[in-house]
Amino acid sequence: MRRFPLTRCLVLTAPLICSACATIGPPQPPSLELPKPPTDLHAVRKGDRVILTWTIPTTTTDRQTIRILGPTQICRSVTDLKVCGNPAGETRTRNPVPAQSSRQKLTASYIDAVPAGLQSDTPSASISYAVLVLNRDRRGAGISNQVRVPLIPTLPPPLDFQAQVTAQGIVLSWANNIPAVSPEALIHYLYRVYRLEQGVEQAALVGEVQGGSDPHISLTDTTFEWQKTYRYYAEPVTVIAEPNKPEVQVEGADTPPTLVFANDIFPPAVPSGLQAVYSGPGQQSFIDLVWAPVTDIDLAGYNVYRHEEGMVATKLNAELIKTPAFRDTNVVSGKRYVYAVTAVDVRGNESALSEEASETVP
Repeated sequence: MRRFPLTRCLVLTAPLICSACATIGPPQPPSLELPKPPTDLHAVRKGDRVILTWTIPTTTTDRQTIRILGPTQICRSVTDLKVCGNPAGETRTRNPVPAQSSRQKLTASYIDAVPAGLQSDTPSASISYAVLVLNRDRRGAGISNQVRVPLIPTLPPPLDFQAQVTAQGIVLSWANNIPAVSPEALIHYLYRVYRLEQGVEQAALVGEVQGGSDPHISLTDTTFEWQKTYRYYAEPVTVIAEPNKPEVQVEGADTPPTLVFANDIFPPAVPSGLQAVYSGPGQQSFIDLVWAPVTDIDLAGYNVYRHEEGMVATKLNAELIKTPAFRDTNVVSGKRYVYAVTAVDVRGNESALSEEASETVP
């Protein structure tokens, strides 16, 4: 058998050994676990309060999943923010959701009180807000997006806010404490009224009213539903209308809510134009009644009443009459009959009697 030198064997097998080797890259630095700054900070001013909301970050700046968060600092400045500086406040936010539920977004919120010393009558005056989310070691990657909030003072809520249920609707009234301003003024005021249905989270806007010079203001709500419970409240709104700039509205504080049960105890309108006409020669005698229709949207029908001279009126129909007409076939020759009709709504409220109409059977 022919033998090869040992050195030649090593050369032949070396490529086989190297082909099984993996390439090892440079070592990766450990994660700093800096939360990714929020980009959706939102601010709403209500009276002297500013409500901030943002999405809690779930990943770090190097795309690692956050396990434990530190506090979040509230940054506030009358100038543009570069860094947080001296925070206006601090809040502890919830830890992020687990990785398998990372699609679910959690939000955080904070309410800041605008100091009276920062508020200004200058329409363009504003304040900047941002948040800085920190890790457990109180280190952060930078502030969030900035939002600006007007610093214009707001008016106190209107006084003596009341609600009264009437047949025409729920009448809301209050004392006017809005100062009169000229139409050319950059700042003017209005009232905004809301209705909150029991069991419903979102309030419905009832309407807006300018202040004016009247010491008392009222607004009628006709869009509610009977037999439901509502809470009504009002707020003043400061409107900033600078030339060549979008209009800015700042809501003031709400009045205490007024509880109302919309109980319909109001009858429909009284029918009008009642006429009675006899017909009978050559056929069965009867008296036809017609009247003008009642236009109430909750009308259910009509009742017809009849009486003879000196006697008590009785109802002729067993069920509500759906149309403004009725034929009385139970008549006797030689008698005079007097008629009146009423309107009835879907809740059984009955109107007063209409004007009477009479007819004599020959």
